[in-house]
Amino acid sequence: MSSQTQQSTAPAATNQGSHHYVLTLELPGRMSSTWYGTFTPTPGASRHDVFTALRNQIGEQNPELSTGNVVFFSLEPNRL
Repeated sequence: MSSQTQQSTAPAATNQGSHHYVLTLELPGRMSSTWYGTFTPTPGASRHDVFTALRNQIGEQNPELSTGNVVFFSLEPNRL
């Protein structure tokens, strides 16, 4: 299982994205990969918009996973 970090280039007040995400994709019987990082959605964006943007970005960078099954997705505000 590999782990990679993907971060948005969108600016945030504290140099981190406003949200933290974790996304795991799997090709059954072949591989599973998890990405995590921060992301600042555009104003008015939905959770689905963020999921789609992250999934597309990962698919562009890793074509073999563009049709992978989503095993896990979490998007939370990046604050304690």
